[in-house]
Amino acid sequence: MEKEKNKEYESSLRFFTSSEVADILKMNPQVIARKLLAGEIEGYKIGKDWRVSEAQLFAFLERHSNQKHDSGLESKIIQSFFEHGRLKSIPTVRNKRVVVLKYLVSKLDPNKVYSENDINKFLMAFHPDVCTLRREFIMNKLMVRKSGNYKVIAWNRSHV
Repeated sequence: MEKEKNKEYESSLRFFTSSEVADILKMNPQVIARKLLAGEIEGYKIGKDWRVSEAQLFAFLERHSNQKHDSGLESKIIQSFFEHGRLKSIPTVRNKRVVVLKYLVSKLDPNKVYSENDINKFLMAFHPDVCTLRREFIMNKLMVRKSGNYKVIAWNRSHV
């Protein structure tokens, strides 16, 4: 435990010059200088040059990652729309509605075929408007329906 804290402390004390940051990111040093001046990359101006800590560089890279991890946002959405395990209301904003729907579908077994009655009973535990929720599952391609039977479509559940 103490070694981990020391390691964190040491990495937060490691600094790079603007030219080192440019080398690491394979970018033009002038571009890095502009980003530092604009505050897009956090850093410290010491004399004529900038210093960027490893943590600040990592934070810049995370902000510009195409691997968005909105789990914090998703958990906030879930917390705001659920109370005591029940859905307070179906979100009207599409992206929030999709988060809620994915959360509900994540509670189902992806290897099982459900009857409409099974899905209704499952959804009734969360919200009385089972028809809308069922329809939204299909419309958002979270489930498929065939002959009154429903099956969860495989999707990445790691973000729920």
